[in-house]
Amino acid sequence: MAKALMTAQTRVRLVLIVILLLVLLAGGVIGYMVIEDWSLLDSAYMTVISLTTVGYGEVHPLTPMGRVFTIFLLLTGLGLVSYSVSILAQAALEGHIKGIWGRKKMDKAIGRLRSHYIVCGYGRIGRTIAKAVRNRGLPVVIVENDPEIQKEIENDGFLFIPGDATHDETLRQAGVERARGVICVLPTDPKNVYATLTARSLNPGLIIVARADDANAEQKMIQAGADKVISPYEIGARRMALAILQPTVTEFLDLAVHATGFNLQIEQIEIKENSYLDGLSLQQASLRQKTGASVLAVQREDREMTVSPPPDFVLKAGDIIVALGSSKALESLKSYAMAQQG
Repeated sequence: MAKALMTAQTRVRLVLIVILLLVLLAGGVIGYMVIEDWSLLDSAYMTVISLTTVGYGEVHPLTPMGRVFTIFLLLTGLGLVSYSVSILAQAALEGHIKGIWGRKKMDKAIGRLRSHYIVCGYGRIGRTIAKAVRNRGLPVVIVENDPEIQKEIENDGFLFIPGDATHDETLRQAGVERARGVICVLPTDPKNVYATLTARSLNPGLIIVARADDANAEQKMIQAGADKVISPYEIGARRMALAILQPTVTEFLDLAVHATGFNLQIEQIEIKENSYLDGLSLQQASLRQKTGASVLAVQREDREMTVSPPPDFVLKAGDIIVALGSSKALESLKSYAMAQQG
């Protein structure tokens, strides 16, 4: 963002300067050819040394009319050069001020964020993750060290911090101490380990998901503080196998998780303290009848997961329900999970 930025008006002026300079060169050549009856080469040479004021001397002795023309050419050229310098200086200053102002404005916006998500790295995976988070209506900040990629981030409309995600100060600027989660998708496993370790040390309550290309790096990332380690190659391979072995299941998962036009979603919903659902069995809660959402699984605070829980399964505060349903049904289920007991 600190690179020179020019307004449309400034660009038009610079184009006009180039056109005027070409016209002046052509006019000088034609003038000497007509007034002094010089050759094209001599006329071009005299025009160039006059406009650049190098002072090599006249090609041939000038007539009085030729001298008057040369004075006009020199004054016009100097005026055009002075104007060009002023426009270029204005463009540089304009871009510098805009860059500083834009950076400060973005830093203020990041400073106001709470419970946001930080994506470290904006490669193909990072870009997809950031867009998926934003599509859920959640705030996201990118941390990226490559200036060229930073331009892409800005064009995509994301808040970002230019810098190394393995450094404490960079993550602090991204608001790691106020963030809800960090996703580490840097180019190498060692960098993801360092970023995970840094993020965990700055905010012990973070949810951290890290990418691992090498299976041997997974344990190191968990030791560094990652809650979940994902191998894109392994996940991709499993997905391709599922696509050919159980294509209908794959299609259903795509509809439930990724499709935007199909009104069906899978969502996780936490049962709050003193919630209406706390202490009720699934049969007593009648969530399917009351909300239209189906409970697929329940995870306890100790991370024990019960898939397809039976009707007598008793819900507790702190449980996380994995539910399937329309956006309206899931919102209704959220309200039950948050409602206080009467």
